[in-house]
Amino acid sequence: MGIVSGIVVYILLWWLIFFALLPLGVRHETTTQRGHDPGAPVNPYLWQKVIATTLVAACFWGVV
Repeated sequence: MGIVSGIVVYILLWWLIFFALLPLGVRHETTTQRGHDPGAPVNPYLWQKVIATTLVAACFWGVV
């Protein structure tokens, strides 16, 4: 695998895993205020998901 194809595979794996991890650990507000979306998460933990995605994607990329 060349450098460019390796980077493309890593990016594709990263986004695929990121979208798979997004719904994990999401808690919705129980009492919503007027004008707020009741489906919006209280704390989405995006930085933790980005770090986890990077580590998992690196492992999968190493296997590929």
